[in-house]
Amino acid sequence: MTDLYTLERGDAPLVISIPHLGTAIPEALRSQYTDVALTVADTDWHLDRLYAFAQSLGATILGARVSRYVIDLNRPPNDESLYPGQTTTSLCPTETFRGEPIYRPGCEPDAAERQRRVEAYWQPYHQTLRAELQRLRSRHANVLLWEAHSIASVLPRLFDDKLPDLNIGTQEGRTTHATVQVRAEQAAANSTYTWVANGRFKGGYITRHFGAPQDGVHAIQLEMCQSTYMNEHAPFDYAPALAERVEPVLRKMVVGALEAIQALNSAA
Repeated sequence: MTDLYTLERGDAPLVISIPHLGTAIPEALRSQYTDVALTVADTDWHLDRLYAFAQSLGATILGARVSRYVIDLNRPPNDESLYPGQTTTSLCPTETFRGEPIYRPGCEPDAAERQRRVEAYWQPYHQTLRAELQRLRSRHANVLLWEAHSIASVLPRLFDDKLPDLNIGTQEGRTTHATVQVRAEQAAANSTYTWVANGRFKGGYITRHFGAPQDGVHAIQLEMCQSTYMNEHAPFDYAPALAERVEPVLRKMVVGALEAIQALNSAA
């Protein structure tokens, strides 16, 4: 057990990573945050509950405990922009998705504090993710890394209009074999939800860094609209009736991609 993440190990060639699940802000830092920030509104709420079905598939599930307001585990450690020219959030963000200040005046982390957070929070998550992928790659020729994310459906600071319900990201097909992406897309297309592949969200740092189909690691990011399964406003509660509708679609997307991975393994 660790304060940094939760880890449930499975033996199937499937890892579910949920890097923005965490809500914890260490006690020593809390006085530096604004009251708005302490609501951790930009959390990818409840995704561990929504993806609970993956346990029955034999998945390994890794979920962060620490809030993205402390450090964003899906950003490069050097804070290079993933979407040059577009408004986005940084490694140690200073504004919420809606542009509200995260820190009280004069409390923003300096370079030394950002590096401390990389070492204390960012590196352990990434080291664990890498170790789990290596463990599964020792048993399977190909492994699926499914990056699970969610976001409020309307955020004018970050994107125009309402986001499609299901946003598949593979960095324009570079992070996974085409057959794996196609199976995820087919499940989305056969649903009643709006969807897009490699639209506003093409996959964050984890998808881009670990996705290497030539080395047997196939990465897909799914950014879901939170309106598909929860209340997007405080207190950000789970909406079982909505979740029961979208969960079978989510399951079909993951299972379809996993079956494509298994087909690649059978052919290897």
